Amino acid sequence: MALIELDLAHAYVPNPRSDDDYALLPLKMAFRDGGAYALLGPSGCGKTTMLNIISGLLVPSQGTVRFDGRDVTRDSPQRRNIAQVFQFPVIYDTMTVAQNLAFPLRNRKVPEAEIRQRVGRIAEMLELSGELDHRAAGLSADQKQKISLGRGLVRSDVSAVLFDEPLTVIDPHLKWQLRRKLKQIHHELKLTLIYVTHDQVEALTFADEVVVMSRGRAVQKGAAEDLFERPAHTFVGHFIGSPGMNFLPAQAVRGGVLVNDQPLAFQEDRRLPEGPVKLGIRPEYLRLGQAGDGRSLPARVSRVQDIGTYFLLTCELGGHTLKSRLGAEAAPPAEGDTVHLRLLDAHTCFYRDEQLVEGTA
Repeated sequence: MALIELDLAHAYVPNPRSDDDYALLPLKMAFRDGGAYALLGPSGCGKTTMLNIISGLLVPSQGTVRFDGRDVTRDSPQRRNIAQVFQFPVIYDTMTVAQNLAFPLRNRKVPEAEIRQRVGRIAEMLELSGELDHRAAGLSADQKQKISLGRGLVRSDVSAVLFDEPLTVIDPHLKWQLRRKLKQIHHELKLTLIYVTHDQVEALTFADEVVVMSRGRAVQKGAAEDLFERPAHTFVGHFIGSPGMNFLPAQAVRGGVLVNDQPLAFQEDRRLPEGPVKLGIRPEYLRLGQAGDGRSLPARVSRVQDIGTYFLLTCELGGHTLKSRLGAEAAPPAEGDTVHLRLLDAHTCFYRDEQLVEGTA
């Protein structure tokens, strides 16, 4: 295993002139030895490009890749000692499950006793022990992808194991189980794992730290709680959460903000640089307030959805749509009603030029 350090940029076109020419904009990032990471973002944001640069399948057009301080920018995946698991199963159908799992170890001339021990352990973790003597050709797509995961995890000496959306072909009801298995395997084996996905649930349940990416840029790196509670960029607030964070244009003034030309007051110990900002508050924290409380504004309820464990209100305020989650025990308002939404809260965030600014309500 290794400390992986990136200081690079990458463009698939020669002589890039603008940000749009880059698949990865200039970045500096480190993945610590033994950590579990996820690269999260929509299709085309650069996460697979980053993964392929780490593995050595791609050489960055600018900058360096270092493993434990050693420059490996032009080293092959073999020299970097990387294991990579792809979106679709990469296995040998003519071999048994046990032979597939043992293949990376036999290639490195690992002693047979150690191979048997390692294969048995990984097979037990992935619940493949009963299929070890079965030919891979006769197994389901789910089981084949488990074998592919096992081939990536079976070596104990790798610098890192890289996963490129490995659960895409897995039946939805099995994804949760496999995510738990990968988390368990990480805790037991202490491997460095880097996992690419566009699914926030996969990323937040698997990784200790998540790198949220947008348009070739790593916009925030942090634990799930950090990304949810204090998004560093409006994209993170929008992308993380279901529904994502609500945003409203506002004007920071002395002692509070103006929203829809109506003043809202901060608590005495809150401060915010004056000027135009975006107010951001998650549906989970957008409560019903009261008229005249100095922190709430009236909004019209356009839709009420009973989700079972909570009610989701869709409200309109000054031409902007806001979402609010109410507990299942609450008595929800009716569509068309006017409610007062408490916009200033300990969880309210403010943004300038899409970046988080200090000062909360």
